[in-house]
Amino acid sequence: MISPAEADALIGEQLTCLPIESLPLVQCTGAVLRENVYAERDQPPFDRVAMDGIAVASSAVAKGRRRLQIQALQAAGDVPLTLASADQAIEIMTGAVLPAGCDAIVPVEQLDLQDGHAFLKDQVKVMAGQNVHRRGSDTAQGTLLLSSGIHLGPPEIAVAAGAGMPRIRVSAQPTIIVVSTGNELVEPGDPIEAHQVRRSNAYGIVTALRQRGFQRIADDHLPDDLDALRRRLRVHLDTHDVLILSGGVSMGKLDLVPRALAELGVREVFHKISQRPGKPMWFGIGPTGTAVFALPGNPVSTLVCLARYVVPGLYAAMGETGRAPEKIAIAAPVEVKVALTSFMPVRLQNDEWGRNWAHPCPTNGSGDFAALTGTDGFVELPPGPNTFAKGFVTRLYRW
Repeated sequence: MISPAEADALIGEQLTCLPIESLPLVQCTGAVLRENVYAERDQPPFDRVAMDGIAVASSAVAKGRRRLQIQALQAAGDVPLTLASADQAIEIMTGAVLPAGCDAIVPVEQLDLQDGHAFLKDQVKVMAGQNVHRRGSDTAQGTLLLSSGIHLGPPEIAVAAGAGMPRIRVSAQPTIIVVSTGNELVEPGDPIEAHQVRRSNAYGIVTALRQRGFQRIADDHLPDDLDALRRRLRVHLDTHDVLILSGGVSMGKLDLVPRALAELGVREVFHKISQRPGKPMWFGIGPTGTAVFALPGNPVSTLVCLARYVVPGLYAAMGETGRAPEKIAIAAPVEVKVALTSFMPVRLQNDEWGRNWAHPCPTNGSGDFAALTGTDGFVELPPGPNTFAKGFVTRLYRW
């Protein structure tokens, strides 16, 4: 069996980078950027007023002038005015251009406005540059704002809009098919016999993918029948970029998925990883480059393998770069008895000093999916036998 790190490397070597498409900004949330974005102009593009109040010449106030005649009002978006004389002021709004002849803003809270005049309150001091956001003080024109390979969230989308880009180039979304296998599986809401179980893994997989921004997702349910598997999987291999299967990859007589895939020309890259849960995981590449992730059917194993291997693999295929591993300390000792990498579900909670800890939430085996409710993800623990003390820092994977 290979290690989790070796599985990571093999997946990364085999996946083909997805094509690039140009989309309107409103359609790019959660996408991976595939071009650099540069500042269109200086930011701010002018000396920007940072407070509502009056724009003044600070030299006049420094000479003792406390009563100023209001010359005019200038709002954000108005063509900038010019101060007529030092004994006057221009009433100004946040976001406006600093008027010519003015070099400071006195906030409205420090003023009394009466009969067309502004009276500075006692003890108010005025210095050149106060409450003025100087041109180019954030970024200069041509500055690199966003680098190719980053995930686009609300700040990044706003930055691209501020750079004047109505569309940006991003990785195309992969077309994904989620396939559950098993004669025993029954859809939620359908009549069920005592010897059957609900089809739940596919719902967990689809939900995990959608909450990460993947949208082009279909699903299918196949029986433990070699002819049916071959027939339907052939269609899915021809029409999707990624297949995610759940079940049928262990060593039983009816674990037919590896055989069906091999007969369809899918090249096995690896089968089995030295880990618990999820040891039987299978990964291969179809004749036309389709990535096939065949996950164990036990629910805990399915969700662990999805978060640990499939999601990072999809991000890599979308050209994502620079995602740092998330690390956390465990809040209680954890004993690992087997010589396998172990994945422990955890609940995240801050202590009284604001430090985040991972509280172990052991399951009653890889079929105990109910134990995952209330957990945030899982931590990866090195092979045992060993006991990892409270405070041991390791990688965290979120559901």
